[in-house]
Amino acid sequence: MLRKNIDFGLLFTNLKGSNIHTYFMLSEIDVYFLDEKKVVFEKVSLKPWKFHKPQKKASYILETKKDELKLKIGDKLEFV
Repeated sequence: MLRKNIDFGLLFTNLKGSNIHTYFMLSEIDVYFLDEKKVVFEKVSLKPWKFHKPQKKASYILETKKDELKLKIGDKLEFV
C-alpha cells in the first residue's frame, strides 16, 4: 500500500472471503482468482480505490503488477 510501483506479487491463501480492494494503493494491479485446484477462474485489473467481488469464492488470490504475468482463465499454477 501507498507505493507508486510494486515489484513483487502477493499470494493470499486460507481466505475467509474473496473480496478484494485497492484502497490506499497508488498503482493499478492485476488480480487472479484461483480455485482449490489452483486453476485461474477469473482475472481483473483494478485501479486504485476500487473494490471487486469475484463470481465465486477463491481458494487463492494472486496480486501482481499490471501486465506482469500473462495468465489466462483456465491456466493451472503450481506453487513451490
